[in-house]
Amino acid sequence: MDEQRSVADFVDEHDLETPPEFRLLDLVSEVGELGKDANTSTDYGESPADLEIATDELGDALFALLALADALESDASAALEEAVEKYERRLDGDATPGSGE
Repeated sequence: MDEQRSVADFVDEHDLETPPEFRLLDLVSEVGELGKDANTSTDYGESPADLEIATDELGDALFALLALADALESDASAALEEAVEKYERRLDGDATPGSGE
């Protein structure tokens, strides 16, 4: 995934290397900011049609996820493909009960 390589290059160029456990905490924080945007824009769910999520916040979450994938030496593209296949199996009713899918 070109995006993962781009994030890895940025992290390397700016000496932002950190262990995966800290990358995970950063991801959780960034997803929390998406939740904050959702809560604020919808008046805590009272007006769901008013949902607004700032694109830079989505970008921050994507950056954090791709940085985590890189820190784990995991191919984000392959992980995404695996997830899509898993969802397809679920929709087709082929998921094995108890398989964690």
